Amino acid sequence: MATDETAQPSAERAVRALERAAVAAEGKAPGEIVLASLADLEVLPVDAVRLALDRVLMGPSPESGLDALLDSGVLPALLPEVNAMVGFGDGEWRHKDVWKHTKQVVAQAVPKVEVRWGSLLHDIGKVKTRSISPDGEVHFFGHAEVGARMFDKLNKRVPLFASEGSLREEIRFLILHHLRAAQYDASWTDSAVRRFAKEMGEYLDDLLCLSRADITTKRPEKKRRGLRQIDDLAQRVLAIREEDAKIPPLPKGLGTLISDRFGIPPSPALGALMRALTVAVETGEVPSQQAADVYLDFLAQNADRFGIPTR
Repeated sequence: MATDETAQPSAERAVRALERAAVAAEGKAPGEIVLASLADLEVLPVDAVRLALDRVLMGPSPESGLDALLDSGVLPALLPEVNAMVGFGDGEWRHKDVWKHTKQVVAQAVPKVEVRWGSLLHDIGKVKTRSISPDGEVHFFGHAEVGARMFDKLNKRVPLFASEGSLREEIRFLILHHLRAAQYDASWTDSAVRRFAKEMGEYLDDLLCLSRADITTKRPEKKRRGLRQIDDLAQRVLAIREEDAKIPPLPKGLGTLISDRFGIPPSPALGALMRALTVAVETGEVPSQQAADVYLDFLAQNADRFGIPTR
């Protein structure tokens, strides 16, 4: 039985609706549904709303908490981008219900607030990007990029993360790059793995956690294969980092040799050239751990590109 209280905006109504969802996420009986409107929610400080939503996402039964947010009207009022996924794809066009998938991803994700929020929002771009090919295949081309832009608009409308810039940036990053790890296969070169790890930067571990949680297939072997693929990628990143830590990619004294050959004195310009050469090694353009002549010849062959003066 729902309590429909539609008079003046009420902070109490908003608190009760949010508390009910948090209780449900904690695995307890939530009790009677309390309907809350956007006007009710806007009476509360945004930090209080965020705290309640965090409790829902971080609970041991976040699916129940999210369903409680839906039942109370909080989800459509506060997060219409998420609400749009409810029923989207359920039994149609040969693709899974995005809402059910999202709830499972949240539940499977490690209980870390960045990853749980990334899990909730990672597929919001699917609603706007679905296309169906003539053979009936469903595609969501560019949904990660669209989802990241939708997150920007969401946060402007409801500044849930205004006071936590680092959290906001990570959630956006996870939405934008949530497909990257799943694109890995064993044919990637060490340079490709190294480049991937560098691009993911400080968010790598959380991205891999989200990628594992994003595997919701009901086919056990397919799920094992997907998890093994991500674990293999994580192990290769670790192995390459350990190897790189042992042996510098460029030989010692190379800066002096470059200075002598090209007449570039120790300066910011020489430092920039060394950094550019390091990037070339990291991207696989030139192999690492070679004799100095290999790098000197590479620079000579690309003098115009690197701004090396000819003599």
